[in-house]
Amino acid sequence: QVQWLESGGDLVQAGGSLRLSCTSSSVTFADYELAWFRQFPGKGREKVSCITASGRYTYYIDSVKGRFTISRDNGKNTLYLQMNNLELEDAAMYYCATGNGCGPHSGVRLGGEFGNWGPGTQVTVSS
Repeated sequence: QVQWLESGGDLVQAGGSLRLSCTSSSVTFADYELAWFRQFPGKGREKVSCITASGRYTYYIDSVKGRFTISRDNGKNTLYLQMNNLELEDAAMYYCATGNGCGPHSGVRLGGEFGNWGPGTQVTVSS
């Protein structure tokens, strides 16, 4: 069973920074688009950012553009999300997974060799 493992979430003051990390037990990162998603209490997951397999193209939702940076280290099988100037509205549980493409309309690719959602990492932002 493929396992995703997210880390780096913490309690931070508004305006602060965090770097999230994501690894997988068996997905070979270099072969796939990857994405970060977040989920607010009582709501579904939304895509935050994604990155192509080569890392040459990235996508961000409007609310995080200029503040978040997605990156990947295929050699370490690790995905990152640098989050700067955090806002109260960024507080959520963050997840990573493979994407079915990378762009405004791309989604998540799970199941089978791509596993299921990991436990996520909690980002809490205080005023």
